[in-house]
Amino acid sequence: MADQKVAVVIGAGDGLGGALARRFAQGRFVAGLVARDATRLARMASDIAATGGRAIVAPADARDETQVEALFDKLEREAGPIEVVIYNPGAMWRGPLVETDGETFKKVWRLTCFGGFVAGRAAAKRMVPRGHGTILFSGATASMRGSALFAAFASAKMALRGLAQSMAREFGPKGVHVAHVVIDGFIDTPAVRQKLPGRVEAMPPDGAMKPEAIAEAYWQLHVQPRSAWTHELDLRPWCEKF
Repeated sequence: MADQKVAVVIGAGDGLGGALARRFAQGRFVAGLVARDATRLARMASDIAATGGRAIVAPADARDETQVEALFDKLEREAGPIEVVIYNPGAMWRGPLVETDGETFKKVWRLTCFGGFVAGRAAAKRMVPRGHGTILFSGATASMRGSALFAAFASAKMALRGLAQSMAREFGPKGVHVAHVVIDGFIDTPAVRQKLPGRVEAMPPDGAMKPEAIAEAYWQLHVQPRSAWTHELDLRPWCEKF
């Protein structure tokens, strides 16, 4: 156990979260799988084990401070020191502002930004005393600009970006690499294909982002020499306008 390190993926699902867990498991990390659906996490852990990796299921609500602290303790106790934390929850909301009720707005903010604060704080508390570690936040097009019908999501994603900037400036000098990844484009996942039937198929080849390609970029952020750390990385397919 002493030689093992843990990569925690908060928001481990069938799309990008699963690809991130698999990539770090391939890099000889124990993948800590965090989401609310324990059944789905167990299936993902089994798939990772089938390819020679190791994963630990840690069901939790990312918005609950007590649950997050408990899962970090559990993972360090059962697997080893947490070296990487990736905050990757899905909280996309689209709708007219006048039809967005206050509870929906707060729900999007709590999962997108407040949960990032809770996870980032838990990670920093453990990494800073060791003098090393990586904390990565998944951003979106909405992290950079607000579009019509995206007021709740854009405001929350911009807040998450601000959190990442502040953490990078506070913890970088203490040896902890904090980075924010702007994912500017459609990700080719089963959920996207279900919600937007025909959209991915209508794109040119490689017009939608492959989860495995994005996961590779996250891995490269982690292995960067500290003499040349990236704080913000924007990713988009070759045909995306920006």
